[in-house]
Amino acid sequence: MRVSLHLYDTATRSLRAFEPVEPGKASIYLCGLTVQGPPHIGHVRNWINMDILRRWLEHEGTQVTFIRNVTDIDDKIIAKSAAADEPWWALAFRNEREIIAAEQALGCLPPSYEPRATGHVPEMIELMQRLIDRDHAYAADGDVYFDVRSYPAYGALSGQNIDEMQPAGDSAGDSRKRDPRDFALWKSAKPGEPSWATPWGRGRPGWHLECSAMATRYLGPTFDIHGGGLDLVFPHHENELAQSKAAGDGFARYWMHNGLVTMAGEKMSKSLGNTLQVREIVQTRRAVEVRYYLGAAHYRSTIEFSEAALDEAAAAYRRIENFVAKASAVIEPSIGEVPDAFGRAMDDDLGVPAALGVVHETVRAGNTALADGAKETVREALAQVAAMTTVLGIFPGQWESDAAADGLTDTVDALVRVALEQRAAARARKDFAAADAIRDRLADAGVLVEDTPDGPRWTLKGR
Repeated sequence: MRVSLHLYDTATRSLRAFEPVEPGKASIYLCGLTVQGPPHIGHVRNWINMDILRRWLEHEGTQVTFIRNVTDIDDKIIAKSAAADEPWWALAFRNEREIIAAEQALGCLPPSYEPRATGHVPEMIELMQRLIDRDHAYAADGDVYFDVRSYPAYGALSGQNIDEMQPAGDSAGDSRKRDPRDFALWKSAKPGEPSWATPWGRGRPGWHLECSAMATRYLGPTFDIHGGGLDLVFPHHENELAQSKAAGDGFARYWMHNGLVTMAGEKMSKSLGNTLQVREIVQTRRAVEVRYYLGAAHYRSTIEFSEAALDEAAAAYRRIENFVAKASAVIEPSIGEVPDAFGRAMDDDLGVPAALGVVHETVRAGNTALADGAKETVREALAQVAAMTTVLGIFPGQWESDAAADGLTDTVDALVRVALEQRAAARARKDFAAADAIRDRLADAGVLVEDTPDGPRWTLKGR
């Protein structure tokens, strides 16, 4: 028997039934990137996790409004643009385009809206004024700080005692602060840096302020879900929550945090230089297999990246893909209903590992039915696999449709088939060196060939 969707809420440290502010609708805010550089696979993991949540909600008939911001002004952006001798806005926009390309490559639905921080300074000024009026913030020589001691619940989200916290890293050692843990809402202008006018002087927003302003601008003072990586719980989300609640907003009712992607046991980050950019990995790997890999683990678990693990994920995905291809050759594919076991797994805190277990069980049953010639069983299995993989964003039929939309598939198919015919002829005359050379040349050109019992199949890298 199915139960309602339950999600783990970081704020209460418990699994809670999802009860949206407005029945039949869900409002989600996901912290986007500071566009100092291109996205890496650690960044896109939370995109994929949230994309799966969004698809599941929509599958169940919920109307989703999904907002993901772009932080296009920040200390790191300013520093990197100066080092590259290019305008800060040019660097930010170039990397913003990389985000869109990565999102499309990995099959993520685009946000309902993707606001930029620099486009919402009026909302930030209004929020700061509300905080000052309520004695939760104060101005100091053009800077504006949040007074953490004025908000008794500060530290509750991350489970910390305020007296044991380190000084705020965004302006550590500033003698103008009432408490060293007070964090900057607004930073006064420095020579040569971009700035905006406010009642307290020209300057630019602090990182935490912008998300509160944008989330409430598009989702209202109280909304359903706030998401992000586990590394954002403190200080970013702690500060968002404090300033929003102190201003009188209900803010997020559920806080979802995904685990990190690590390399050699360390968090993947630009500052450590241990990142793997999305554009790099999809040049050598099919994007749908990367998506499968990043989405297959439970969203709250840590993923230790390795080529071997990615190989295993690719092999698992291809078992699904091969069944869909073979079944579609004898049955017109359609999207059916998801099995109850799949729904129960998804409702249990987005239990994708268990849900994928149902997918693979259905694939195995479908392959058995194919071997037995049981067409109606094949039809049911194919429809269920199509429904489940559509929810997970990995339905092979959709990825094939996307490839066809490029307008090159027919031409490439004809050329590849000529090469495969030559390879088959070489194998027939036992000239395996020539056959392997043809396959290698195709791989160098971005065409992956897989030998199956029904003959060779090819795919493009990144598809």
